[in-house]
Amino acid sequence: MPARVEDANAELFKTLAHPVRIRVLELLLEGPRPVGDLRAGVGVEASNLSHQLAVLRRSGLVSMARDSGNVTYTLSAPVITDLLQASRRVLTALLDGRTGLLAELQGPPPQERRRPDSQPG
Repeated sequence: MPARVEDANAELFKTLAHPVRIRVLELLLEGPRPVGDLRAGVGVEASNLSHQLAVLRRSGLVSMARDSGNVTYTLSAPVITDLLQASRRVLTALLDGRTGLLAELQGPPPQERRRPDSQPG
C-alpha cells in the first residue's frame, strides 16, 4: 500500500480505470455473483474477465469465495456503492454543464442574442 494518501488514491483510480472493472463493480452492487453471471453481464472473453477480476481482488475491492467448484464474487465493502454513486453524480454534473454549453452553441449567434431592453447599434 502506498505511504501517501495521494498515492493511494492514484492507485485506486488506476484500478478503476477500465470499463470492464467498472461494469463488474456495478453488477456486484446487486449482490454476490458467480463468474458465469459476471461474464454474461460484461460480455468479454473468460480470460479477459479473469484478468480484470484478479486486478479487483488484488486491490481489495472485491472478494472471492469458492463453493463446490463455483466461484462467486462480492464487493469487499459496502462503501464501494458510495464511490460508484459519486462517480455517476460527477458525470451527471459534468454532462449537465456541457448540455447547457451545447444549447448555447446551437442557438443564434451572439449578435442576434440581444436583450429585449437593448437598443440596436
